[in-house]
This record gives sequence, structure tokens and C-alpha cells, in this order.
Amino acid sequence: MSHTIANPEMPAATAHPEGGQFALMGQRRFAPFFWTQFLGAANDNLFKFAFTVLVTYQLQVQWLPADLAGLVIGALFILPFLLFSATSGQLADKLDRRQMIIWLKRAEVGIMAIAALGFFIDNIPVLLACIFLMGLQSTVFGPVKFAYLPQHLSERELTGGNGMVEMGTFVAILLGNVAGGLIIAVPEIGAHHVGFTCVGLAILGRVASHHIPASPAMDGSLKINWNPLTETWANLKLARQTPVVFRSVLGISWMWFFGAVFLSLFPAFAKDVLHGDEQVASLLLVVFSIGIGTGSLLCEVLSRRHVEIGLVPVGAIGMSVFSVDLYFATRGLPPASGLGLGAFVADTAHWRVLADLALLSLFAGLYSVPMYALIQMRSQPTHRARIIAANNILNALFMIASALLAGALLGAGFTIPQMFLFVGLANAVVAFYIFMLVPEYLLRFVAWVASRFVYRFKVQGDEHIPSRGAAVLVCNHVSFVDAVLLMAASPRPIRFLMDHRIFKVPVLGWLFKLARAIPIAPQQEDPQAYETAFEAAAQVLREGDLLAIFPEGAITKDGKLQPFKGGIMKILERAQADGVAVPVIPMALNNLWGSFFSRVETLDGEQTAMVRPFRRGWFNRVGLNVGAPADAISVTPAGLHQRVGVLLA
Repeated sequence: MSHTIANPEMPAATAHPEGGQFALMGQRRFAPFFWTQFLGAANDNLFKFAFTVLVTYQLQVQWLPADLAGLVIGALFILPFLLFSATSGQLADKLDRRQMIIWLKRAEVGIMAIAALGFFIDNIPVLLACIFLMGLQSTVFGPVKFAYLPQHLSERELTGGNGMVEMGTFVAILLGNVAGGLIIAVPEIGAHHVGFTCVGLAILGRVASHHIPASPAMDGSLKINWNPLTETWANLKLARQTPVVFRSVLGISWMWFFGAVFLSLFPAFAKDVLHGDEQVASLLLVVFSIGIGTGSLLCEVLSRRHVEIGLVPVGAIGMSVFSVDLYFATRGLPPASGLGLGAFVADTAHWRVLADLALLSLFAGLYSVPMYALIQMRSQPTHRARIIAANNILNALFMIASALLAGALLGAGFTIPQMFLFVGLANAVVAFYIFMLVPEYLLRFVAWVASRFVYRFKVQGDEHIPSRGAAVLVCNHVSFVDAVLLMAASPRPIRFLMDHRIFKVPVLGWLFKLARAIPIAPQQEDPQAYETAFEAAAQVLREGDLLAIFPEGAITKDGKLQPFKGGIMKILERAQADGVAVPVIPMALNNLWGSFFSRVETLDGEQTAMVRPFRRGWFNRVGLNVGAPADAISVTPAGLHQRVGVLLA
């Protein structure tokens, strides 16, 4: 297992992770935090669901009709996210995050003690006040929660850590709802037991929070702006400074819009469409939660422990496909009424419905986890929590918009299956729009597919690719998809300096234009284009990004490493003149020669590529070896040629 470059925000002890995402559960930097947020999510949902059942079935409250109770409770809980998220983001950037979590867990114990009193005396106003206060506590915790992870996890652990947290959150929501419904249903003393349980969970969360390691403030000098309106706008402007981050925020908010439609319609879907009872509605929630959790955990496996946003289009496609299929699965269901859980599951006509629900939620997990990880990785540490606060605000607004739109469409005569069809098709349109705005998603998707389904791609030494700062990647040139494979190996975007002729290749040319590759022509052929290319390359390094170059100047004609040209020296000289410290990372692609995208000699002695697609069979084994960085001052074309040759061997 490869090691990683240490995250500068992380303590030295965490610089070399071993094992996968489940190994984090045995480490202090993650496990106490995981259980703290897990217990908090379980407590929130146990309290909310038990209170909803109480006012819906057990207490007759004249001023709070039973059919509006769930809506009022949900609105009170989400209101603080709109009002106080901006302030919460500032606090999470300014203060020690461990101390903030401890203070929040102390507050939870106090709030739940008041809520327990409310359950004991059946005081609805007190319980409604506690719902608002728990929403406020969750609002403040949100930015701390997602800003904590990149402070303690390396880039290679970030996807797995987010997957564990996402899985834990949905499992906690599920268990909280189930436990709340079961406990409140106990005759006469159910409400009392809910109070005791909520206080107990809060105390356990407080104990877990005590073991969270120190998490120093990222911007201790930050001056708090207490005006939520101006600060919300300021946070959105911060997010928009990095387009890929802001588009990811919008993408996550859309996912909450999408999910809120399903979650809000489950009871009516179970009753009116599937003809099931309350247990069937609970089964839908269980299947949905298991799907989200499974998809979240799969992210680390499918991403090879990198932040792989190529999974986002995969998730979007799956969400649309299985939402649309859910509509068709509900057509022609046998007539029935009041089906219990056993009778519902025994009818094979319902299995397709459950499979669609499980798969669309699984793909939603694949969609959301890489986006969260990307926001954490690409945001500046000093204002990361404020960007996450902006994300929470937009999430809340999108969920409110989801409820309003769903109500309007149902009022206009849409059936529930038609609602699922609508959001499935809308998801395809929204996803396509986002991927066109930020081509990096699409590029990473192509690279992910190529490295897993066209080739069996193995990378060694990828820890040498820096997670931050400028660097020049130097690689041999074997095929027309070399750049695609390098994209797949790097957790960060790469700008390529490439022969202008490759942009004329169908499909690949369009792809490289989308990747903002820099075309270069020989100096004697087009001196102006030659100089323009080197200036563009210098600008890439000034901006602290990765630049890749194929110093051979063209794809090899015989599979052997060709002499390196002097362009690499011109790039490094410009970087030194600009005062940019640029390490040079040697790389070697191996076993690509003779594959579909490489050149091959025909019978008449001509060199051609992309003929006879399966001449080497399926899933060719290819690899990339990455060497240790070289100091730009000591680099020579001959020296780099030798290092790449060693990696090839």
C-alpha cells in the first residue's frame, strides 16, 4: 500500500495512513469524531420522530393539527440553517474545533434535559422550542463537522472518511427514526422513556467528544460579522472564487433537493401506490438508507483512495436511470389494500420497486461523497468552514424549494410515480448542465472509465504527485490516451502541453480542448504559437497547478523511449525567473505499446493507430510508475531521460 504526502494541516503522526476507511475506526483522530456525530444524528432524529408521533397519534393539540405537525417540526428544525449558518461558518474558522464540538455536546445535554421535561409534562411549546434549539446546535456543528475531516485526514483518506461519515449519518437517521417510533409507542410511559433516551444519547456524545484530538483554529484573527444576510452573501462569494467548488456546492444542494422528494413522499407512496401499511413505509426508508450507506462506502474502493470526482457522473446517471425505472416499476402493480410487511415482500412484483430504490440511493451516495471531499480539498483552509456554511444554506433552500415544488406538482394532478419520473429526468438535465459548466467532472469520468474498463491500470508511486502547489510532470509518450491515463492517476487536475496535431484527432481532440490542454507547434513551423504555448505553461505554474509535458515531442514509433527535447528546460527557466519553486516528477507509462490507441506498423510499413480494436484482447494490463521529485535546478533533459528509462525498466 502506497503512503501519501502529508497534509500540511495534519499532525505529523497522521502523515502516513495505513489500511482503508474501516481502519480509521481504530484511530483517535477519527473514531471519537465519528461516534460524536453518529450519536448526535441519532438523537436528533429520535427526538423529532418521537415528537411527531406524539402530536400526530397520542395528543390532541387544537392549535397544531396532526396533519401539519410533521411539517411544522421539520420547518422549525431547518430554520436555524437559514438564519445562522453564516455565523456558524465564521466560528468554525476562528475557534478550535475540538472545543467547539465539546461546547455543542454540552449544549445538547442541556437541551435534551429540557426536552425530557417537556415529554414528562406533555408541554408542546417546550418541545417545539427544543426542536428549534437542536436545529441551531446542528447548524453550528455542520461546518465544524466537514472542516474537521481535512484537518486530520490526508487526501488519500478523505473520500473514505467522508464515506464513513455519510454512511454513519444515514444509519443514525434510520436507527433514530425506528427507535423513536418504537419507544414513543410504549403505552403510558413511552414519552418518559423518550426523554431518558435523548438525555442518555446526549451524554454518550459528550463523552465521545472528549477524546477528539486538538483541532486548532484556521483563522484565529477573523473578525466575526454577526449580520447573517451580509455574511451569507460573503460566504457565497468565497465559494464562487473557485468555480469547481461552487459548482460542487450547487451539485450537493441538488442532491438534497432530489432526496427530499423521495423522503417526503415515502409514506404516501407506501400507502396510495404500493398499498402497504406503516411497516412498508418504514421498509422504504430502511432500503433508502442502506443504499446511501453502501454507495458512500463504495466510493473509496472505486476511487482507489483518491478524491475521484469521476464518480459523480456515474452517480448522476444511476440516479436518473433508477428514478425513471421506479416510475415504470409501479405501473401494473396488482390491486391490494393494507398490505403488511410480509405480504408486501412476498409479492415478487414489489422486488423491482425495492431494487430501484436501493440502487438510486446507492448511486446518490456515489454522487455526493466525492463532491463533499472535493469541496474540502479545494477550499482554502482559512475559510473552508465558511464555504461549508454556504453549502448548508443552499442545501436548506433547495430542500424548501423541493417541498414547495412537490406540493405544487401534486396539486396540479401529478401522481407520485410521475413525481419520481419528473425528478429523474430533471436530474439528468441538471447533471448535464453542471458537467458542461465544470468539464473536470466529465474529464475525470472519461479517465475513470478508461483506466478501469478499457485498461487494467495500475499506478505505483503516486504518493510522489504533490497534493498542493505547482509541479512539472514529465512522462514518456506511447499512445493517444497517455494524457487520459495521467488524469486518472492524479487527484488534481493537470494541464497538458501537447502537440497541436493531436487536437485534430476526432473525439480525443475535443476532449483535450475541454481539458484546456495547451497546443504547441514546432518553432520553425509557427514561432508565435511556440512562444504562446510556453507563456501559457508558465502561467499554469504561477497559479500553483500541475503541468504535464511529453518531452519526446511525439508518440514513439517503435515503442522505445526517444530522446528528450529541450522544451522542458525552457519551462523550468521561466519558472525560476518567476520565482516559482517547481519540482519535476518523472513518470513512465508501460505496456501501452501495441494497444489500440498506440501506433502499430501495418503490412505495408506504415505507422497507424486506432485500428483493430481488440488486437490485444480486453482489459489490457497497463501501468504508470511515478518517481521521486527532482530539484528543478539540477534537471537536464539527459538526466530526466535516464530517470524515466529506469522507471520503464
